[in-house]
Amino acid sequence: MSDALSPPFNNPAATPVPPAPPFAAAGAGARIIAVTSGKGGVGKTFVSANLAAALTRRGQRVLVLDADLGLANLDVVLNLHPKVTLHDVFTGKSPLQDAIIQAPGGFSVLLAGSGMVEYSRLTPEVRNQFLNVIQAITPNYDVVLLDTGAGISDVVLFSVSLASEVLIVATPEPTSLTDAYAAIKVLAMQQKRQHVRMVINQAARPGDGRAITSQLQQVLDRFVSTESGRAIRLIHMGDIPADPAVRDAVMRRQLLLLQTPGCAASLAIAQLANKIESTLLVPTA
Repeated sequence: MSDALSPPFNNPAATPVPPAPPFAAAGAGARIIAVTSGKGGVGKTFVSANLAAALTRRGQRVLVLDADLGLANLDVVLNLHPKVTLHDVFTGKSPLQDAIIQAPGGFSVLLAGSGMVEYSRLTPEVRNQFLNVIQAITPNYDVVLLDTGAGISDVVLFSVSLASEVLIVATPEPTSLTDAYAAIKVLAMQQKRQHVRMVINQAARPGDGRAITSQLQQVLDRFVSTESGRAIRLIHMGDIPADPAVRDAVMRRQLLLLQTPGCAASLAIAQLANKIESTLLVPTA
């Protein structure tokens, strides 16, 4: 762990980003939570989709927005074949409401088209279109989950900047943790984040995730400080254990919570939803 997060990673190279809007304020409309990661392939979209299903079960009105505009795959995870995507909305071919569809699990989704090269860069047009969509959807939901791309590109950082809370998904592998550290540093330095929330996916043993988060916090305490002069604070939200049922659900393109609701990973996601609801969301009537 310490070798993976040694000082050479203390200066991640990030693409310059235009000034970001302030974090979405808590209040009227949906709570916006960015689900992101430093590295791809850690289960970020899997977590987004199943967390949405778990929050929906708890009575929350949830929308998942596929904010990975260039390499969208939320439709693949959910086995959906949308006729209208964000691309159609951005180009004016379709109204926004036609692009919002129901997913298995009862929540809403707003899907992006895959391979849209024109959206791999944060142009003023993409920025404005994204902002308009966010402003239009937030009054209608309790929670909006932004399933972002991985890494620290300008598009990823802009979509994260729209959220009041950031949930970083990482696995115990050194490459995932090193990239998570780089992403957290950028969030502290560029977006002035005071805290981020962590979920450790594919944990081998109970308690591993909390220990990993604690170790990562020690590295941040040493090398990264926020505008206030204090280290950015990691809030451990839970572990999702390594579970063969996860791979089976992903291969079948089904939600784990629907296919195997009693497995260890499903129960962990339900606990994550409970923690998010109790700490971040106003109880529904």
